[in-house]
Amino acid sequence: MTIPTDRRTGALDRLPVREAVPELLRALDDRGVAVLCAPPGTGKTTLVPLVLAGLVGGGPVRRVLVAEPRRIAARAAARRMAWLLGERTGERVGFTVRGERQAGRGTLVEVVTTGVLVQRLHRDQELTGVDVVVLDECHERHLDADTAAAFLLDVRAALRPDLRLVAASATTDAEGWARLLGDGGPDGGKAPGEPAPVVSAPGVSHPVEVVWAPPERPVRPPHGMRVDPALLDHVAAVVRRALREREGDVLCFLPGVGEIARVAGKLGGLAGAEVLQVHGRAPAAIQEAVLAGAEGGRRRVVLATSVAESSLTVPGVRVVVDCGLAREPRMDHARGLSALTTVRASRAAARQRAGRAGREAPGVVYRCWPEAEDARLPRFPSPEIAGADLTAFALQAACWGDPDASGLALLDPPPAGAMAAARETLTAIGAVDAAGRATERGARMARLGLHPRLARALIDGAEEVGARRAAEVVALLSEEPPREYGDDLAAAWRTARRGGDPYAARWRQEARRLEQALTATGTARGTARPDGRPGGGGPARGDDAVAGLVAALAFPERVARRRGERAYLMAAGTGAELGDGSRLGGAPWLAVAVADRPVASASARVRLAAVTDEYTARTAAAALASDGAEVRWADGDVLARRVTRLGAIELVSRPLTDPAPEAVRQALLEGLRREGTGLLGWSARATAVRQRMAFLHRALGGAWPDVSEAALLERLDDWLGAELARARGRADLERVDAGAALARLLPWATGEAARFEELAPERIEVPSGSRVRVDYGGDRPVLAVKLQELFGWQEAPRIAGGRVPLLVHLLSPAGRPAAVTADLASFWKDGYHSVRAELRGRYPRHPWPEDPTTAEPTRRTSARR
Repeated sequence: MTIPTDRRTGALDRLPVREAVPELLRALDDRGVAVLCAPPGTGKTTLVPLVLAGLVGGGPVRRVLVAEPRRIAARAAARRMAWLLGERTGERVGFTVRGERQAGRGTLVEVVTTGVLVQRLHRDQELTGVDVVVLDECHERHLDADTAAAFLLDVRAALRPDLRLVAASATTDAEGWARLLGDGGPDGGKAPGEPAPVVSAPGVSHPVEVVWAPPERPVRPPHGMRVDPALLDHVAAVVRRALREREGDVLCFLPGVGEIARVAGKLGGLAGAEVLQVHGRAPAAIQEAVLAGAEGGRRRVVLATSVAESSLTVPGVRVVVDCGLAREPRMDHARGLSALTTVRASRAAARQRAGRAGREAPGVVYRCWPEAEDARLPRFPSPEIAGADLTAFALQAACWGDPDASGLALLDPPPAGAMAAARETLTAIGAVDAAGRATERGARMARLGLHPRLARALIDGAEEVGARRAAEVVALLSEEPPREYGDDLAAAWRTARRGGDPYAARWRQEARRLEQALTATGTARGTARPDGRPGGGGPARGDDAVAGLVAALAFPERVARRRGERAYLMAAGTGAELGDGSRLGGAPWLAVAVADRPVASASARVRLAAVTDEYTARTAAAALASDGAEVRWADGDVLARRVTRLGAIELVSRPLTDPAPEAVRQALLEGLRREGTGLLGWSARATAVRQRMAFLHRALGGAWPDVSEAALLERLDDWLGAELARARGRADLERVDAGAALARLLPWATGEAARFEELAPERIEVPSGSRVRVDYGGDRPVLAVKLQELFGWQEAPRIAGGRVPLLVHLLSPAGRPAAVTADLASFWKDGYHSVRAELRGRYPRHPWPEDPTTAEPTRRTSARR
């Protein structure tokens, strides 16, 4: 073993977290659990695990497992701790991430990703040989980290009360984690509900100045994966400003790889500074170069995603430029689409990012949003469990023995709808049974370290095309290839096979891992398929056919049939469109592997897909297949067919000659609710009946029914049931006497229906003997009658039991309105003489008596009288 140099020993001595170590050790000795809050740069990720393992400070030797949320952080933390000990990684300090391991029998501190930790817990619930687990950066609330914490608390409660657990973070909900760890662990003599101890470490003393640098003009808020290009222009300008105004390297936070590439392009030709790009897909050499520091005194601009928020120290950084955005996973359960979405970064994330500028000396952070908006930012990031696809989590919970996760100690419970959708997916691929318990097949899937969909594609695909080819395609699906590989999955596969870029190297490594995992879990070629048929590799297939099969097995609800030049319909019911210039255009069927649905767009955009055929689509998506009668309202009439479907995709249809009467009735009801009661035969008499009933409902209420459109549609069975039982289509509805049907709603039970004609008479007899129709179409009932026919009438009649006076429209001899009144006596007294003066010259052959109240009413001219 190499003895640490003075430089390394001095580095350990200078770490501020050293002051909190005694209190942390006492808390673990007393309770076995603790929450460690330590700001960035204090050494919680490097010194604390070494102390807990007895490698620093002279304590007892223990095996410590440190869980980091990201691979880049796990590698960096292990290398830093090994350097502090004067060793190479893999000796007393090592790491394990997916597809890569540098650790041995003598390793005491092993840094793993949270995903690896969950897999290890499934294989060995007791974590044999491990004494302490440190969950680092728990504030980020990744789903794997929350799951690991819940499983570890179960282990402490039931199997390993001696297992020590530390939740560590720079900015976190300390009270929530303390409560969770306190309630979730064994009693150990503590009072019920007593929280775990919270140990705080002093922060680095270097101050960080905040400079508010919002864009001069408003930018559009992010939606989906889209970020306003104007904001990226502004961020690039702020980086240039920071280089002019401040000393030291610049660390700029951006939400994703695409935004990093665009800002890097805008910084092209930057004099005197090197631009580096750091993200999860960046080559290991670039990541290591960034963490090693600048050489030759040249300044650096490091463009990074949130991987650089925590666990990593980027030497030389004195300036942080924060765009204020982050990416979070979201699941659209209705469409079966899972994607990242751009959101405003939380205040906790903003503090973490700013802290990067003060790790080594005083620094400055340029925040690209107005100071007034800062208080409105969310306090912490949204927990991944609240919005992500929970299929993998549900399988892990089922394998753990808690299918609905109700017994797991979680800061936030999983949403019921997301868990139901996840269980439906797991049931369809044979991973869980009807009760939600993991099947043997599901347990094998969980051990593969893949999303259950990809595990299904790997297992079943290997049966058809062999383990190696299935593993290679699944490796492409597990980490989406670069955009420059194109949207054709088979073409991307060929590019990766012959490529020498960093992605191709990672892909080959993952493909080898998956092929080996198939053999290790007993799921390689030759095992039985879920339907009981023996495997055997099937006929030889080309790359396109293999890619299409494996993608369809992974995402059966996304098999899609062409319905336009670049348009497709996926089995889930969502439309999908190819991008301009796609080589996939014209293929009758696609297996869509990656798609996202822009905000306000009816269709998803295809990012990665493979050409397939109907047979493969029907085989892979057999659980979505259906064949049966469909009777529904379509194109204005009842449509009755027998249809074979693959989800929402209609494969075959033929007319159904004898549909079930109840199905027809439901289709007619659907049509009426969609198109309204205008489908019925509304004669003038039927319309008048409806208007009279509406009047009585307004005037008297009570037993008199509401006959508005909404009310009639709500009570279709009550008044139209008999006709619906006999009808077979639109033509039958048009022959219905709507007035007779409406009469069924009259209050027959109370006897009030017998007074319908009395309360709302169809016609009124006027003094001339005429029976004049009352118009109930307006707000008030109207009697329109020639003025001479009302001579002698002292007042207008009242209806609705005397409650409502008729509104009288007095007409000229030609039938044109001459006056309107509800008070006939007042009209005779005050209004008649002006009307008489105006009309007697125009109509001299008609009587215009001085006193209309005593004159004889008439329908005729004076001569005819």
